[in-house]
Amino acid sequence: MPQPPYHTLDLHFLGRRGTIAAYFIPHPQGGVLIESGPGSTLPALRAGLAALGVSPQQISDVFLTHVHLDHAGAAGWLARQGAHIHIHPRGLAHMVDPTRLLSSASRLYGEQMDFLWGEFLPVPAERISAMQDGEVVKVHGLEIMALDTPGHADHHLCYLYADTCFSGDVGGVRLQGTRHLRLPTPPPEFHLEKWRLSLETLKRAPFTHIAPTHFGAFADRDWHLATLERSLDKLESWMEANLPTLNESDAALLAFSDWMKGLDAQAGLPEGLAEAYEMVSPTWMCAPGIQRYWRKYRSPEGQATAPAGPQPNGSEDTPSRTSSR
Repeated sequence: MPQPPYHTLDLHFLGRRGTIAAYFIPHPQGGVLIESGPGSTLPALRAGLAALGVSPQQISDVFLTHVHLDHAGAAGWLARQGAHIHIHPRGLAHMVDPTRLLSSASRLYGEQMDFLWGEFLPVPAERISAMQDGEVVKVHGLEIMALDTPGHADHHLCYLYADTCFSGDVGGVRLQGTRHLRLPTPPPEFHLEKWRLSLETLKRAPFTHIAPTHFGAFADRDWHLATLERSLDKLESWMEANLPTLNESDAALLAFSDWMKGLDAQAGLPEGLAEAYEMVSPTWMCAPGIQRYWRKYRSPEGQATAPAGPQPNGSEDTPSRTSSR
């Protein structure tokens, strides 16, 4: 099998292999990164680049799928080394001024914030650009296309390069060594219908390999997308069967945790691998996301005040925009 035209950099999150990736795509002047990883994994990122003979100053561009700390936390540091950062329009302001993002994350993670994620530096405004749906950025002969793909977060992009879709979190969490996929559904922007629209976008997109940030590239595109669809169906069925009667957050979390453990067991995950899935897509974070979605969009009270419905990500008639660097 020919080697892919990019390298998977294992960021060794919390010392664990195979949980968070950044993808390095070389070009004649150095290369670009898909994802930066968190600030806490900068030593592993620098080591991974050094093993390829690349310095951080040779990273010309960083393409972020979204602004969550495990995906974007080190982008500000890379911008200070000379990289230009690309992000969804709705995420740009959070990268330039991460005050609100970090305040919210600090409330969630408490004293573990610095240990887990490290330093999150703001990105200078002159070193960041918003990418639109269908836009192609050309960098030293590379062509990278953005796809607007909400569902996990409203500010989520997937990127197409060569025959690969770098799917961030909207492609699900799928670790090496198993055919098992988990949906990361954190608050506040998990939205089932938007995720289904994004899945349709991915089905139409021209790629053969899919590379989630968690973790690594897979050559079975059709199986992956079909499993992603089944996972969304199963989650919806679980919500419909349980959330109308589970009014207490603790009860919902317990029931959801039991269900997730059951899915892991059905997949035959060994204990260590199940722990790795829980590390990158923790049940305690996913459960509030689906509860918030249910209250806002599916409960009688929420339906009375919610918008009419999600808007499509863009039609196939929308022309692609091309920008060069």
